[in-house]
Amino acid sequence: MTATSLRLALAQLNPIVGDVAGNAQKVRAARREAAAGGAELVMFPELFLSAYPPEDLVLKPAFQDACRKACEDLARETADGGPAVLVGLPWLEDGKLYNAYALLDGGLIQSVRFKVDLPNYGVFDEKRVFEPGPLPGPVVFRNHVRLGIPICEDIWGEEVVECIAETGGEILLVPNGSPFRRGVIEERLNVAVARVVESGLPMVYLNQLGGQDELVFEGASFVLNADRSFAHQLPAFREAIRITDWERGPDGWRCLPGEVAPVEAGDEADYAACVLGLRDYVEKNRFPGVVLGLSGGIDSAICAAMAVDALGAERVRCVMMPYRFTSQESLDDAKTCADALGVRYEIVPIADPVEGFEAALAELFAGTNRGITEENLQSRVRGTLLMSISNKFGPMVVTTGNKSEMSCGYATLYGDMNGGYNPIKDLYKTEVFRLSALRNRWKPAGALGPDGEVIPENIIVKPPSAELRENQKDQDSLPPYDVLDDILACLIEHEMRLSDIVARGHDLETVQKVERLLYLAEYKRRQAAPGVKVTRKNFGRDRRYPIVNRFRDPGEPAHEPDRSLVKGVGKAGAESFDF
Repeated sequence: MTATSLRLALAQLNPIVGDVAGNAQKVRAARREAAAGGAELVMFPELFLSAYPPEDLVLKPAFQDACRKACEDLARETADGGPAVLVGLPWLEDGKLYNAYALLDGGLIQSVRFKVDLPNYGVFDEKRVFEPGPLPGPVVFRNHVRLGIPICEDIWGEEVVECIAETGGEILLVPNGSPFRRGVIEERLNVAVARVVESGLPMVYLNQLGGQDELVFEGASFVLNADRSFAHQLPAFREAIRITDWERGPDGWRCLPGEVAPVEAGDEADYAACVLGLRDYVEKNRFPGVVLGLSGGIDSAICAAMAVDALGAERVRCVMMPYRFTSQESLDDAKTCADALGVRYEIVPIADPVEGFEAALAELFAGTNRGITEENLQSRVRGTLLMSISNKFGPMVVTTGNKSEMSCGYATLYGDMNGGYNPIKDLYKTEVFRLSALRNRWKPAGALGPDGEVIPENIIVKPPSAELRENQKDQDSLPPYDVLDDILACLIEHEMRLSDIVARGHDLETVQKVERLLYLAEYKRRQAAPGVKVTRKNFGRDRRYPIVNRFRDPGEPAHEPDRSLVKGVGKAGAESFDF
């Protein structure tokens, strides 16, 4: 008899890379919850047993064995007659390693499907570790529904879904490990709608949740019916297990309408991603808390707010380290910020260690002028003090440089760049200002910090300064941040020619200066702490530039190739040679 209903549970959960046993326990707990809700089948995100992305860890035979054993143990447990399980894992078959998704039911591994389209761009490097699978047909579940399982990237082209539809698939179940970046939620939905329209099949898009090093997976899973209507929308940046009910009608399967949760967008999504990335980096690495320098400036203030939102005030320690260039205004602003956040706050003056270093170097530096070297001593003393607190008491140092500073090298190696993680590494300075104002009127769901103004208004409106010399302002060394950030976005996110950037209204000399600073600072960025990816091109996984690099864009219009000089392109063996 053909079944006319299906109850499917979606487990949008937060696994930990390498914690195979812990991830398997999450499967068991979710299965129990799904069983209590009457579900017949519970679905998990891509590579859930290993967590995504496992990178080169997945090449270790012992790790492969652990994932396979966990899958087999879970399969045996489905002999209890409860819900079946769809779960992802690395799968070794005939000496080849695949990104796989397995159906566990009735005490057995009933079916396994392999990912076909392995992404190899941006943050993705799957061709390095996995083999592509064959085009898949549907999986038959309990003899009454044929489930198509395109895995993540498999829906970004037409071929895999087309194959599933042509071979009798009835519902598309798409497990994903799709990381957050600005605008990606809309892009995913557009892709999903395209595949639904082409195939005429409903789709479940189930995404991983949680922070993994620089990546944040925001979840935001959803269900689309064949008519493109939303049946369910799961929340972003939070775990959720959602029971969905399906009915078979004359036009095929349809998901009954359920909750459509609001999903953060724009600046709210960026801020929530930074909080989740910081929280999971601290929690998954088992740090007891964090410590950071609170200078009275906007970067450290927003990082403190994010840390409190992520971990709670009792796990955040802030230290003001004044020197003779530190203004009373900064001292007052830092104290006001610390009080508003409710964090532990201490003042550790740095005059003695700074002057001790200067005394030790006095003979070597005799006859030279004071300058950047002496300024950097202040920053390095502060970095050393924070690292000492971390070493003595265990909290991780949060480093607080924004993307504008990281781009231009406006940061001190082994000084303010010290730290384990940077929540604002991929936010430009103008975005830091904007998100600071946002946090004063809003905070993410689940944030542990207080409501209301936590970043004093004076910090947001005053001109930014590193305060390493008398009356110093950032724009003594850099263009105004609205100009700088637009140029940087053109160079980094869009790889634009200098001539095209000038055409936007920027001065050529300024653009050339920014490009030079960007290239020269590459060696610093290679030594920087990881941080949350927010933009299309973050420093690290997305943008891979050589440190040794003498190229500079001359700022001239695009060169038109002289095709009369080219004898053959892409015609190996066609040229004739005289010897």
